[in-house]
Parts: sequence; C-alpha cells; structure tokens
Amino acid sequence: MTDSTHLPLQIVYQDEELVAINKPNGLLVHRSPIAADADVFAVQLLRDQLGQKVFPVHRLDRKTSGVLLFALNEEMNSLMQQQFQDGKVEKTYHAIVRGYTPDVLDIDYPLKKEDGAIQEAFTSLRTLARTEVDFAIGKHSTSRYSLVELKPTTGRMHQLRKHMAHIFHPIIGDRPHGCNKQNRYFKERFEMNEMMLHASEIEFQHSLTGRHITIRAPFRKGFAAMMDLLSFVKNAENLICH
Repeated sequence: MTDSTHLPLQIVYQDEELVAINKPNGLLVHRSPIAADADVFAVQLLRDQLGQKVFPVHRLDRKTSGVLLFALNEEMNSLMQQQFQDGKVEKTYHAIVRGYTPDVLDIDYPLKKEDGAIQEAFTSLRTLARTEVDFAIGKHSTSRYSLVELKPTTGRMHQLRKHMAHIFHPIIGDRPHGCNKQNRYFKERFEMNEMMLHASEIEFQHSLTGRHITIRAPFRKGFAAMMDLLSFVKNAENLICH
C-alpha cells in the first residue's frame, strides 16, 4: 500500500529559499500525462501546506521515496536546477535488491531514451548488508537479498532501476524492470506493493549563501518494515533509519 495519503508532508529541511520533504512512495511530483489516474501531487500538497508557491528543482519517480527538494522562488529554482544539470548535487539512494551484490561496483552502462538516443549513465554501488531468508521463490528453498547504497553521477530516467536490472540484481517491487516472481511473492504474501528504492540524502552548495548543505530523509515505513522482514543487520554501516 502507498503511504502517499499520510499528511502533512514530512519536511526534512527548510530555509528562506529552499524546502525539502521526505516524499512518500506512490506520490507524483506533479501532474503527468503518463499517470492519468493520479489526482494528488507533491507540488500542490506542499503549496497548500506552506501557503505559498513552490518549485520542484528535480524529480523523483512516483515509486521512489525520499528527499525531494523545492525552491521557494523562481531565482532559486533556476539556480538549483542548474546545479542538478551540472552534476554538482551529490545524491545517495538505498535499495533492497535480489541476490548478493558485490562489495563495490561501478556501473557504466549507457541508457536509451524514448526517442532512441543513447545517453551515458554511471552509478556507484556499495553493499551495506546481505541476508538469506527461508522464502521459497522458484526452485530454491531460500532467497538472498542485499541492502545497497547507490550514488548516481548522471540523472537518466529510471537510471538506478535499469542499472540494477542490468547487473541481474533488480530492485524489489520494481515494475517493469524488476523480477515478476519476487514482486508477486511479496505482494501476495505480505501485501507489499512499494518499490524498495529510497532517496536518502542530497548534498550541495547553497546557491545564494555558499553554505554546504546536507539533507537526509529517514526510511519510510514500508522500507523499514522490509528491512525487518528480511532480517538485515540493524547497525549496518551508514544506514539512515528512524
């Protein structure tokens, strides 16, 4: 189940120019023709919550939770969008994926846009924890999973989802890039519909003050519940938890 109806939105950072929320799974950033079923959007919810206009300076997939940054005026919106486009914002994600991932891995795999154009795409992976549980999915009596930290240095559409599928460690709950058998198992047995990808942290230099800003968002309820379900080590290095 999505927790996009949990209001008010959780604000994890705010100053005179910027505000960041911990976006729930299932919540669209703004209206989109490819999601005609949605009538609730982060932009409108935050605008109403703050009582002022807000400008999303970057995007998160509807299925991805975590840090979502907004500007509070057009000047800061333009400046921060430029930082994202120039690759000056460091982004850190956490994901729960199928199988045992390598300790570290650089994924340098170009991705194709809808118009067929090829774009370079680069992601750094670090494994934080691994687990094996007695879930009989397919021909094996147990199932293995990894908790990984992902740092994309490019911002391609569905980059992390496609990169993890490319290395045969798809993100749990990802449709259509994930594993249908895994997704069906978690949905039927545990009523888990969310994708296990969370934007945990962004770092950047404030465009007006010059200060170094680090914004973190704790795991949403569904992600934390999945960590418990899969018996991941609670003190895994550098985790961001409630």
